[in-house]
Amino acid sequence: MEDLSFHHPVRERAGGIRQCAIVGVVASGNLEVLVERVLPDAECVIEIKTAAMGFGEVWCAVIGDFVERYSPGGLKFSINDGGARPDTVSLRLAQAVRLIAGSDR
Repeated sequence: MEDLSFHHPVRERAGGIRQCAIVGVVASGNLEVLVERVLPDAECVIEIKTAAMGFGEVWCAVIGDFVERYSPGGLKFSINDGGARPDTVSLRLAQAVRLIAGSDR
């Protein structure tokens, strides 16, 4: 297993009122994302556990693009990766932001 951690300053707080959300499932070629509203509004942390060793630069690029697009301030993401492709990672992160921005019903 490889553990990666990314800390980013962001432009603004992520929308919504939900405190946490989870999307995806760890299975062949996929990943699970837990997102929690636990950080100051100007920070974002993404922690990754992956069995796919040596892809730190790819993760860095995907995470950097995600943070720039969504400005997920105040959110901590915990990712359990099962070998997902970069486009799947981007999709799951976008789903997590959308879900946590929804109402807490």
